[in-house]
Amino acid sequence: MSLPGDNDAVRRAGAVLTVDLGAIAANWRGLRDAGRAAGRPVDCAAVLKADAYGTGATLVGPRLAAEGCRHFFVAHIDEAIALRAVLPELPIYVLNGLLPGTEGDFVEHRLVPVLNHLGQLNAWRGAAQRYSRPLDAVIHVDTGLNRLGFNPDEAQVLVNERGRLRGLRLALIISHLIASEEQNNPVNGEQLSRFRTFVKAMPGAPASLANSSGVFLGPDYHFDLLRPGAALYGINPLPDQSNPMLPVVTLNARILQVRKIDAFQTVGYGGAWRAARPGRVATIALGYADGYFRTLINRTHVQLAGHRVPVIGRISMDLTTIDVTDVPEAQCQPGDGVEVLGAHMTPDDLAEHARTNAYEVMTSLGRRYARVYVDRPELQPEPEPAEQPA
Repeated sequence: MSLPGDNDAVRRAGAVLTVDLGAIAANWRGLRDAGRAAGRPVDCAAVLKADAYGTGATLVGPRLAAEGCRHFFVAHIDEAIALRAVLPELPIYVLNGLLPGTEGDFVEHRLVPVLNHLGQLNAWRGAAQRYSRPLDAVIHVDTGLNRLGFNPDEAQVLVNERGRLRGLRLALIISHLIASEEQNNPVNGEQLSRFRTFVKAMPGAPASLANSSGVFLGPDYHFDLLRPGAALYGINPLPDQSNPMLPVVTLNARILQVRKIDAFQTVGYGGAWRAARPGRVATIALGYADGYFRTLINRTHVQLAGHRVPVIGRISMDLTTIDVTDVPEAQCQPGDGVEVLGAHMTPDDLAEHARTNAYEVMTSLGRRYARVYVDRPELQPEPEPAEQPA
C-alpha cells in the first residue's frame, strides 16, 4: 500500500501518522450529547494534556473550539502557554496547579490554575493581592485517589473558612474518579457521595467529576461539566464493551528491505525468533524510539495487503522485522506501507499486546513520524433545518 499524503515530509518519512480531526470532533459531540441525554444543560470540556494524547494539541484545540468546546484542560503550564497561542480567549485550566514562582506566568497568559492544596491556594490569593484584581481558580478536592487535590482535612478547612477564597473567583470544583471504567465498582458511588458533600458545602460554583469513562456512569456523575480526555482520541472508555468512540489515528510504516531466510535462521538481536521454514522477512522503519514498545517481541502483528503479518524478533530502536512469507512478493516491496495502527489494530489492541494501556500507546506516538491531518466531511453533523416562514 502507498503511504498517505504527497508532501516532502511524507515522501522522506519512514512512517506516517494520520490524525482524523473530524473523528475527534465527532467523539466530542457524542460525549457532549451523552451528558445532555437527561435533559440537563451539561457542558463538555476537552483534556488536551500530553499534546492532546499525542495527536497535536495546537491543531486539536482549535478544531474542538470550532465544534463548540469552551473549556480546555492540560497538565503543565508550558502546555497551556502553547495552547493559548491558538486559543486566545477560551478558558485553559492547568491540572498540576501552581509551581512556586509561576504566578506571574499564569496571570500573563490568562491561565487558570487547578489548586490542589492550601499552599497553592495561598500563593494564588497572594497573586490576586499583588495584581489588585480577582483571579479565577479551580479547587480540586481529592475524593479517594490520594494523588493531587485537597485532602479531607484541607477540604474541611476550606468549608469552614470560606474567607480563604477572598480575592479569587471560584470557576469550578473538580475531583477525579479512581475506577470509572469499572461501572459496577462501589468506589464510584463512594467518591460521588464525597464529592456531592463538598460541592453542597461550597455553593455557587459549577462542578466537574466525570472523566471519559465517568460520562457513561450516568447523569448522577455529570454535574455541570464533563471532562473527557482519552475517549476523544478513540480510546475505549468501556473496556468490557464495544468501543462507542470513532478511531482517530492510523499509523503506516514503510518497508525498507525484504530478504529471504532459510529454515532455522534467526532474526534480530539475540536471535529471539527462529524461522521454522524457509521464508521472507521485511524490515520496517519503526522502533522503540518511535513508541513501538520492546515488550511487543513476538506478540503482535501488522496488516499488509490484506494479510495479517506477525511481528518477529526483538523491536530495536529504529527497526522492526515482520514475517512476510505468506504475502505475495508483488505486494511486499521496499517503500510499501504497512498498517501498524488502524482498522486492524487499534490502540487498545496494541496496548493489550504490549501489556500496557492505550493511554501509553497514544502518548508514546513518535516525533519522527510525518503527520497528516484529515477532517472527513462525512463526520460533520447534519445542519439544523431552517425555520420556515410563518
